Amino acid sequence: MTDPTSTASAEETPTTPSRRARTERVRMSGRERREQLVDVGRKLFAEKGFEAVTIEEIAAKAGVSKPVVYEHFGSKDGLYAVIVDREMNILLGMISDSLTARAPRALLEQATRALFDYIETRADGFRVLVRDSPVSQSTGNFASLLRDVASQVDERLAKEFDRNGFPSKFAPMYANMFVGMVALTGQWWLDVRKPKKDEVVAHVVNLAWNGIVGLEKKPKLVTER
Repeated sequence: MTDPTSTASAEETPTTPSRRARTERVRMSGRERREQLVDVGRKLFAEKGFEAVTIEEIAAKAGVSKPVVYEHFGSKDGLYAVIVDREMNILLGMISDSLTARAPRALLEQATRALFDYIETRADGFRVLVRDSPVSQSTGNFASLLRDVASQVDERLAKEFDRNGFPSKFAPMYANMFVGMVALTGQWWLDVRKPKKDEVVAHVVNLAWNGIVGLEKKPKLVTER
């Protein structure tokens, strides 16, 4: 005769946490697992930086073994590169899509707001981008990101320079100045979150715009060495 208690025990076993976790891992598709590891890696890299995070820690947080991480990305560097590439594409896409206005001040507002929208909605991704990249990573660091963002602004800025009689050859330099100012302000705001986002954007644009309006065509230093 079958022992009822043993039957009940067998039926209840799959609902235990350890068994349920194993079942969920088995049922997760390769694509789902890859996305899970990207999410885990992004959070850990944002919190601790690239060097401090280990494959063991990533695997443990994801509830998998180390070989699973290696299978999907080859190495910690591989996972990091995927995360950085994805975040850069998202940010550049947001900025590119935002530049719809024709008026120069509106363009400055759109570009600035797009960056702050990214910082607000993808804080972990932004923290990964602004942290030091590994030595083996020659591209995909914050400096290269800023150059890519500046290139989105450069061409439009050059047209405005031409229209206002200012040498357009300086447009790339001013684009980098503007993007650097916005990005560093964004890093500061990410930690303090005050004032409100739109208020910060308004102040950034105020400084950039009123500075641009008053530009000297041939600026000179007033101090001597």
